[in-house]
Amino acid sequence: MSGLAKYLLEEGHEVSGSDIEDSKYVDALRKLGAKIYIGHDSANVPEDAVIIKSTAIRDSNPELIRAKELGLKIYHRSDLLKEIAESAQKQGMCFIGFSGTHGKTTTSGMASYVLDKAGLNPSFVDGGIVPEIHTNAQHKCGKYFVAELDESDGTITKYSPDILVINNLEEDHIDYYKNGLSDLIKTFEVAVSKAKKVIVNRDNYGNGLLKANFVTFGLKDADYTAENIKYAQSETSFDVHYMGSKLLSVSISLGGVHNVYNTLAVIAGLNETGVRISGLLSYFKTFTGMGRRFQKVGELKGIQIYDDYAHHPTEIKATLDSSAQKFGKEHVVAVFQPHRYTRLKALWNEFKQSFENADRVIVTDVYAASEDVIVGINGKNFASELAGAEYLSGSIEEVGKKLLPTLKSGDVVIGLGAGTITNLGKALLNASGEMMCK
Repeated sequence: MSGLAKYLLEEGHEVSGSDIEDSKYVDALRKLGAKIYIGHDSANVPEDAVIIKSTAIRDSNPELIRAKELGLKIYHRSDLLKEIAESAQKQGMCFIGFSGTHGKTTTSGMASYVLDKAGLNPSFVDGGIVPEIHTNAQHKCGKYFVAELDESDGTITKYSPDILVINNLEEDHIDYYKNGLSDLIKTFEVAVSKAKKVIVNRDNYGNGLLKANFVTFGLKDADYTAENIKYAQSETSFDVHYMGSKLLSVSISLGGVHNVYNTLAVIAGLNETGVRISGLLSYFKTFTGMGRRFQKVGELKGIQIYDDYAHHPTEIKATLDSSAQKFGKEHVVAVFQPHRYTRLKALWNEFKQSFENADRVIVTDVYAASEDVIVGINGKNFASELAGAEYLSGSIEEVGKKLLPTLKSGDVVIGLGAGTITNLGKALLNASGEMMCK
C-alpha cells in the first residue's frame, strides 16, 4: 500500500490514509506530502475521496463503513495497480510482472535495481525496499514498468503484463485457496491467458501443472539454464545458457540455489524484452537483497542478528540453507513466528521439515494477521512436536528479553516470519542496551 501511495504522490495526486502505527513507510509518505493518520477512525475519510483498500481490511473497519455511507468509490489495491500498469503501457512502457509463491519480491526488486542502476529509469511498484534506491516504488520516464504481482487473494487475474514471470507455485494462502494447489493453478491459468509472454521455472512441480507452452528457466532442460554454479561465502557465480549456448557469466552477492533461480528469472525476463543484459551484469553483483530478506539488522557481543520475511516452509528451508552455507549450521539460532493460523494448520508437517539447518529453533506465538484463532493451532503445540525446539511466549519484545541471556558469542540469530518478528533485532539490542545498526 505504501508503494502505491508513493507512486500516486509522484504522479501529483493528493493522498491521505491511515495505519495502526507509525513506521518508516509512514514517515516517508508524509515527507512526500501525504496526510497520514495513526489509528482507524471514520473522521479520517475525506468526503470526496476515492478509497483504496487491501484484502486485510475487514468490512467492520470504521473508515470503510464511513466510505460506504458517503457513497464513495471503493477499490481494491489490485485495481489501482492495474490502472497504474495500464497507464504505463499506454505510455509505451513494457510491463514486466513477477509472481509465484516465493521470490516475487526479490525478483521484482532485482529487476528494478539493475535497470535503475544501468540508467534506464524504470518505474516500479515492488513488495519491499530496493537496496540503494531506498524505496519500494518510483515513477520515472523509462521504457520499463516492473511490478510484484500478488497471488495471495486471486487478484493476479486482473493484470495483462507484456511479460509474466512465474517463479514457482506451491500450496499456500489456504484462507483463500480452499482446495489448495488445484485452486491456485486455476487462478494462474487465467493469469497466463492474459499475458503476452509467460516465463516459468521449469523445475517447479506446480508450474508444470499449467497447460501452455512457455519460455522456461531452470538448472537443466530449459530455455535458460544455470551451469557451472560455484558457491562461495561472499558470492555465487554461474554461466547462463540460452537454448543450449552460453549467453553470459554472472556473479551475485547472494547465497543459496533459490537465488540462482531468482537471478535466472530476472535475466530471462529482461532478455525477453530485448534489453541488453551485458550492460546490466555488474549490477547483479552489487544487488544486496531486498529489505527483510536475510537482512542483517544488528550485532552485539559477537552475536549477529538477521531478519527474514520467510513464512512458508520452502522459504524457511531456503533461508536456513543459505545461512548454514555462510556461517555453518552449528551457529544458527532460528526464531520462528508462525504467520496466520490457517497456514500453520495446513502446512504443519511441512514446517516441521524446514529447520534441519538450524542448530537451535525457537518458536513464538502465532502472528494472526487478520485471522481468528484456531483451537490447538499455536506456537506452543508446534514447538512440542518439533524435536529440540523451544517455545517462548509473549510479545517479540518479551521474547527478546528471554532469549538474550541464552545466546553466546558466535551465534547467528535469524528471525523468520512476516509479522512482528521483524522487531526481534530491535528487541535484542534494546535488552542489551546496544544501538541498532543503521
